[in-house]
Amino acid sequence: MATWLTPEEQRVWRSLHGVLLVLPQALDRQLQQDSQLSLLEYYVVAGLSEAPGRTARLSDLALLTNAELSRISHLVARLERRGLVRRRPDPDDGRYTNAVLTEEGWEVVREAAPGHVAAVRRLVFAGLDEAGLRDLARQIDRLADSVGRPGWKA
Repeated sequence: MATWLTPEEQRVWRSLHGVLLVLPQALDRQLQQDSQLSLLEYYVVAGLSEAPGRTARLSDLALLTNAELSRISHLVARLERRGLVRRRPDPDDGRYTNAVLTEEGWEVVREAAPGHVAAVRRLVFAGLDEAGLRDLARQIDRLADSVGRPGWKA
């Protein structure tokens, strides 16, 4: 016999589901409009900007973005055509391919980051005081752990 959600669980679930659907679209729209980057492209170049030597394996970028390796490979090829990254064989293991953020890519990240941060603050953190922020962090960490947190553990 199925156990249904309580009315309050149903309300919270629908709200969370709505946020999960709409938030990425809103962030993607802001980045496209302001920086001509998709949300996924931004996370790839931002991830590279934070990596040692601004270099990461494509497989690590796939984990970071929770995207299939083939999708990341195609995306990195597009970013390479735009001059934002270079692909190079991994010097430690030639079976892997690294993505390297170029100087032009670094400038794109530096220019895109302030608008992205402002959008995240407006859409996610507006109206939260310190206690609300701590509570949100605890709840998100609990959710992330329950679904098997991928490579983006904070």
